[in-house]
Amino acid sequence: MVEPVAVDVAAAPESTPAAARVLRRFRVVFNAVKTHFQQVERRSGVGGAQLWALSIIGAHPAIGVGGLGRSMDVHQTTASNLVKALVQRELVVAQRSGPDRRAVQLRLTPTGARILRKAPGPFAGVLPDALARLDAATLARMDHDLGRLIDLLQADQRAAGIPLAQM
Repeated sequence: MVEPVAVDVAAAPESTPAAARVLRRFRVVFNAVKTHFQQVERRSGVGGAQLWALSIIGAHPAIGVGGLGRSMDVHQTTASNLVKALVQRELVVAQRSGPDRRAVQLRLTPTGARILRKAPGPFAGVLPDALARLDAATLARMDHDLGRLIDLLQADQRAAGIPLAQM
């Protein structure tokens, strides 16, 4: 693994091309996200997306897979795969109850609750947490500008439904 080199992005000379300065900022953001998820996994023993799912299930006992997917802003299939892994690790139980036996209600096991208590936050990750603290005008500008960048990259829009912790 390559160790990150500390670069003071703010100190980049004005003569540095704008594209290089922005690229450096992306690197700082990606490194912050990566470092957070590494700390989460090291301290809790579960990946970032799994921890986020555990936190939502813990906050909303009896939530279904669809509700979990909506809460995480991921496709239901992605949520279902997360749930399967959590059930296999005995961190979550999935119970079928009520008139519609197809509907699953999710609950933390004592082990899942223990992992959640010892895990570092924010559970959704540092990037969603930071974005939630930005004002509406900044978010609108970022949304527009990142949309232009995505168009230039001709990026696969389906990637929008994959949690960062799984990339």
